[in-house]
Amino acid sequence: MDRNTTIAFILIGAILVVWLFINTPERTEQTRKDHDTTTVLEKKTEEQPEIVLEEKTERVLKTEPGAGGTQGIFSIAETDSGRIITIETDLAIYELSTKGGSFHKVFLKKFNNWYSSGVKGDTYNTAVQLVNNSIGNAYNISFISAEGKAVNTGQLNFKTTDQSRYYLTDQDTLSIKFRMELDQNRAIEKEYLFKAGTYLIKSDIELIGFRGLITDNTYDIAWETGIRFVERNSVNEAGFSSADIYYGDEKVVIDAPGDGEKISRDFNGRVDWLAVRNKYFAAIMIPSDPTLIEGAYVEGQTSPTKDLGLKEVYNVRLVVPFKGSDVESRTIDLYIGPVDYDLLKEISMNLTALVDFGSFFGLKFIVRPIAEYVLLPLLKFLNQFIPNYGFVIIIFSLIIKIVVYPLTRKSFQSMKKMQLLQPKITELKEKFKDDPQKMNKETMKLYQTYGVNPAGGCLPILLQMPIFIALWGLFQAATELRQQPFIFWINDLSNPDVIYDLGFKLPLFGIQEISGLAILMGVTTFFQQKMSIKDPKQQALVYMMPIMLTILFMTFPSGLNLYYFMFNVFSIAQQYYINHKQSDVELVPVDPSKRKKGFMQRLMDAADQQPRQQKGKK
Repeated sequence: MDRNTTIAFILIGAILVVWLFINTPERTEQTRKDHDTTTVLEKKTEEQPEIVLEEKTERVLKTEPGAGGTQGIFSIAETDSGRIITIETDLAIYELSTKGGSFHKVFLKKFNNWYSSGVKGDTYNTAVQLVNNSIGNAYNISFISAEGKAVNTGQLNFKTTDQSRYYLTDQDTLSIKFRMELDQNRAIEKEYLFKAGTYLIKSDIELIGFRGLITDNTYDIAWETGIRFVERNSVNEAGFSSADIYYGDEKVVIDAPGDGEKISRDFNGRVDWLAVRNKYFAAIMIPSDPTLIEGAYVEGQTSPTKDLGLKEVYNVRLVVPFKGSDVESRTIDLYIGPVDYDLLKEISMNLTALVDFGSFFGLKFIVRPIAEYVLLPLLKFLNQFIPNYGFVIIIFSLIIKIVVYPLTRKSFQSMKKMQLLQPKITELKEKFKDDPQKMNKETMKLYQTYGVNPAGGCLPILLQMPIFIALWGLFQAATELRQQPFIFWINDLSNPDVIYDLGFKLPLFGIQEISGLAILMGVTTFFQQKMSIKDPKQQALVYMMPIMLTILFMTFPSGLNLYYFMFNVFSIAQQYYINHKQSDVELVPVDPSKRKKGFMQRLMDAADQQPRQQKGKK
């Protein structure tokens, strides 16, 4: 390769490295059917300490109680504690509190937390729990009363069934109603419909006899306190956490800044759904009729914690018009579960926008379709036959290698021709060392004579970039890989595979834990570079690139590192085959009659015309 080609490769590599560095979060140390025989669930205390933020995010006029802790006439319904009603399905355990008639805790039975991996058979201690109940119960109604008081139902006492536990199986459904009464004619009712086999919950809200009780002609239906962080690396999780709203036929992401400053935004008009999410899970409010929603309000804040790094909490609200009718009702579907593409697609196609496959310099329109319609379906298809996702990734990387083989083969062949052409280029440089313009012209003639494109090795790599970027986003956020073990020391494909903890952070790089797969990936990158780079002037790349990539990949999920490691292994095998077993790469002059007037010819024509134009001006 000549100097220009080398510079092109360096620039491409630099862009990739900078993008990976920017997008890599820093690793921290850190029908109602009642059952006569109801299964009794013994509630236990979670082992993970609850995280209390220094400041609760709140919308002042809509959530704060009135002066003295009262809510005007609604103070008669205030309560300090509530009774818990438990509903268990095959997928989740929901704890609802009579305080607010809202969610106190939500356990997802199929997803384990990171801190109780050794505990077996105890859902309360092992399952992911999503509600920040240390801050308050979620899913409340708030409004400004006629007295000018800020009323929030999260502080009010609701009455409900006397039965405290329900268990749903097969096609069971359960409807449970919570009612808060001011008097016989004025009340708030919140009714929930639970079904087995789904994370979707239907919620009906009725305001009865509230004419004259609400000002501003609006009230809020809110999911307060966000959702809990449930991954060991909270800084990485914070990088994927946000409040998302589907507004104006597109998803808008509200991401709190890392400096602790509160961010807030108002939206006016139709809202299809509103969600708070962390890396793998979300709580989503989906209006049954988006046209009856007046807008939304979102606020969020990032806060540090003592032991677990960063924490982001979002308060999201649907703004609902109040018409002053005797009975005002709204239906909101609630999804509290994993950010799983197929599950979200079953509910609504636009909900799949919540699955973030990443982007790169505005190339989302290219990257997302590749991940959404090709890579993710292929990954899930392979898992139907191969239960271990580690082996799925190996087969996956082989398939991708086969798919891009025509591009990489052409790239290798182009580089091979450039290597064969180097002696002739060196002769031209020596012959015309005092005439750079003549040297460039003769060099281009040489390229044309042998049909060599100096950028031929770069273009195939650029064409592959959307695939690699889509893979990076897929492996970073795929719920399917969460806590999936492979073999040996690799016990979670969604986290780095740590083989040694240094006990301190390396200066400049901030690396403390050493990843085995990152090292293997770096070693294979070295051998690949060694096989492809023959120019002595470029030997620095053989050592620099593997070292840089190894350091960057130390904090990457092991599933991603496994993919790149295996892809490198297959690339080495391919390059060996091309270099040693194929004889079709020869430096042979091209028949002038078969030459195409391509990029090189246009350059030469431009070079010829320039002196003539200058001479004509004289």
